[in-house]
Amino acid sequence: MNLPLHFGLLGTLEAGLIALLVGLLVYALWHRLCRALGWTAGHAIGWACVIAVVVSAGIDAWKLFYMGMMRLESPLYARLFLAGIHDPNELGSRVVLEVAGALGGVALGWMIFSSRSGEKNASEG
Repeated sequence: MNLPLHFGLLGTLEAGLIALLVGLLVYALWHRLCRALGWTAGHAIGWACVIAVVVSAGIDAWKLFYMGMMRLESPLYARLFLAGIHDPNELGSRVVLEVAGALGGVALGWMIFSSRSGEKNASEG
């Protein structure tokens, strides 16, 4: 996410919380769009999950993937690549919590917005 976070477990938890908020916001936007277009809640959940994960964990996931594919035979190349990563020791756990936070934010948004629309439908009938 390229935000100035803390190092270690605290920074990982911060990244997960930010991803949770991103997931909640993205689902709110997709929920509104799908209601306007008459689509089902599945469209909103699916597209919100994809976009929230790409937005919140995209950069860190790419760096984690690229680090596994890149040939780090030279100490110079390894040092240059690791210098571009904020807290390389916690990169893997940060990606896991960002993905989990984004998906959890979408699920939380679905619970919030579906309960509100369910109350409206129950009161109308």
